[in-house]
Amino acid sequence: MKSSIKATLSIMLVLLLLTAASIVTLAGSAHAEKSTKALIENAISAAPKVITQDATIKTMDGKVLREGTNGWNCYPETATTGPMCNQPQWDALLGALMKREQITVKEFSVSYMLAGEGDAMGVSNTDPFATKPTNDNQWVKEGPHLMILVPDQALLEGLSTDPNDPVYVMWKGTPYAHVMVKVSAQK
Repeated sequence: MKSSIKATLSIMLVLLLLTAASIVTLAGSAHAEKSTKALIENAISAAPKVITQDATIKTMDGKVLREGTNGWNCYPETATTGPMCNQPQWDALLGALMKREQITVKEFSVSYMLAGEGDAMGVSNTDPFATKPTNDNQWVKEGPHLMILVPDQALLEGLSTDPNDPVYVMWKGTPYAHVMVKVSAQK
């Protein structure tokens, strides 16, 4: 009789442990799904729906969260940048920037950052490799804006480089130079 009770208790303990393990696994899956959903929602806050509805959503390390069909790639906010939606030339430029490689911009290209910088730290207006503000690197943290690449940097001549202006050139004189177009102020 005692061995029968022990066997029953052992079976109940195993079933209890299996049930607990299943609950933990399901909770983890729900959390991961929620996190993916939250990342996608954050990424699509960067551009108009006409772009985001068919855009590929990726993390900055390249993990695809949702496949798209229109050639645009949208990324959720990171510690260093707000959410953005890019045309391919922008992705190529950012890839070159991260590797500190030269790049030749071959076509007009837009990046939307309509959610602004969010909780990201901002960036230098003069030095694309700066990691923190200094007295001379014009550190900026923009609200909603567009960034525009042009295939001929001569087209940037005559545009302001002052980040206080509504339209200005960021990183002028570098291969990463682009036009910043403010849509509204940082909140």
